[in-house]
Amino acid sequence: MAEQQPEHSQKVHKPAEQESSEPPRVLSAKALFAGRREVCIEHDGERYVLRITRRGKLILQK
Repeated sequence: MAEQQPEHSQKVHKPAEQESSEPPRVLSAKALFAGRREVCIEHDGERYVLRITRRGKLILQK
């Protein structure tokens, strides 16, 4: 069976570990949230919400 090629309209991403040999950037949640319970993150034209729950867990939603 032939392998399917991605259509031109589909985005193809490399895994992050292949893009750079530098260690991942570390951000503290305290600095990232700056006293808020949620922040918005834009990635590839999409907006995501990163939220701290009442129990202190992190939830990422599209």
